[in-house]
Amino acid sequence: MNKKKVLFVATVNSHIENFHLPYLKMFKDKEYEVSVCTGEKGEIQYCDKKYEISVTRSPYKINNLKAIKQLRKIIEEEKFDIIHCHTPMGSVVTRLAAKNAKKKYGTRVIYTAHGFHFYKGASLLNWLLFYPVEWYLAKYTDTLITINTEDYERAKKKFSKRCKDIQYVPGVGIDEKKFDFEMSQEEKHLLKKSLGLKDDDFVLTCVARLDKNKNQGFLIKCMKDLTKENDKIKLLLIGPDELNGYYQNLVKKYNLEKNIYFLGKRKDVPQLLKIANIVVSASKREGLPVNILEALASEKPVVSLKCRGINDLIQNEKNGFLVNKSNYKIFCKYIEKIYKNGNIIKIKKNDIKQLNIGNTVKKMRNIYLIEDDENKSEKEFNNYRFNI
Repeated sequence: MNKKKVLFVATVNSHIENFHLPYLKMFKDKEYEVSVCTGEKGEIQYCDKKYEISVTRSPYKINNLKAIKQLRKIIEEEKFDIIHCHTPMGSVVTRLAAKNAKKKYGTRVIYTAHGFHFYKGASLLNWLLFYPVEWYLAKYTDTLITINTEDYERAKKKFSKRCKDIQYVPGVGIDEKKFDFEMSQEEKHLLKKSLGLKDDDFVLTCVARLDKNKNQGFLIKCMKDLTKENDKIKLLLIGPDELNGYYQNLVKKYNLEKNIYFLGKRKDVPQLLKIANIVVSASKREGLPVNILEALASEKPVVSLKCRGINDLIQNEKNGFLVNKSNYKIFCKYIEKIYKNGNIIKIKKNDIKQLNIGNTVKKMRNIYLIEDDENKSEKEFNNYRFNI
């Protein structure tokens, strides 16, 4: 008997590795042949076959047309039962390549929108560029998964006549066990010392790639004002640089090298959050941000600009503070308020229990229509963790 086959598609390997390994493992456990297709070389855990095509992040690259042909050939050869696509260009290329696969091979095409580029407050250009593409491709999408309430409501309103199965799954799941540990004062001291911090420094952290959407420039400008009054406030920017040193140059321009630290990509984020006093975010848009979920799992207060995705997780003055648009003064005011009064926000871990990896895997298994789930306990679903 031939194995069933599933294909995951994204633009880059890191998207699969950071967000979807539990689902690859789930399919392996159900004896599927698991394939992954990205625009990069490299092996991926729980993957039987790894394909590389010419897909790129930029919608303006001619290579994406080549990628459609490459992926169509792979689909014709493998005749997958399920194709699950992610990332903006990865999903466009996939649905164009697979638009006849259902009729020919019975393939089911699933697309997870990790945050539409058209949203409340988005530019007219974003709406003109991205909305028509999603409207057209909805016809070739068997199941559309949205990960925040704004996108879900918009998809139901705009795409339901073209895509008959629109689902809401809050995020990709978080392994809250990774953040459920204590660090001694000595361990915190040593970690701070290794970063060049002092024990009495007041630490802000932002875990996100350095790019225009994550908007770290806003945080840097806030630090310019905050450090005028208090040189003990430090900002850790954790994540890979995708702007070729732009933010580093901005820090030099404002003479903030002693207050802002660029840590790059780190594997010790749970430990870094333990030494943080506040988690900050200035994103212009999000899907359902993992960094905010991690902050809540670490019981850290959040100060963030309001945006789609974060609004689903943070209730103002209950588990964090939300600031309208780019209001530097209010953003700084909330940070100063926590600095002076201690952690005045009380985080309840039960608030994110529904977002843990066990519950998310269970929802996804139901969407994939994988059988034998009804008797599984929550503990069994929790075996699918990101540190597997």
